[in-house]
Amino acid sequence: MDKKDLKSFKDLLVKKKADLAKGIENIANTTLKTSQRDAAGDLSAYTLHMADVATDNYDREFSLSLADNEQKLLNRIEAALEKIESNAYGLCDVCGKKISKVRLKVVPYAELCVPCQEKQEKRGK
Repeated sequence: MDKKDLKSFKDLLVKKKADLAKGIENIANTTLKTSQRDAAGDLSAYTLHMADVATDNYDREFSLSLADNEQKLLNRIEAALEKIESNAYGLCDVCGKKISKVRLKVVPYAELCVPCQEKQEKRGK
């Protein structure tokens, strides 16, 4: 892959990384830094109804799950940026063949070429 393409993919990855970091920070600020009572908008000193507590817990767990998924994606982006620095970007982790530029434009943090990805997905079912 030539330097122009590498720079283009690096810029794309850096932008995605910044967007994900903002998303994770937003989830952390809205989910982890607010109490259940504040999140429910309850201003009274009375305890919350069990159903309200359950709903709030579900919402909190859902948000944390989203943050976890975004963190995993952020880790893949970091790995792709490291591969750019070590001149290994765009190579399949399994077979070592080049990953198509079309695939990398859609999934710039792709670790596998399409055939290897398909094989992995078939094994996972």
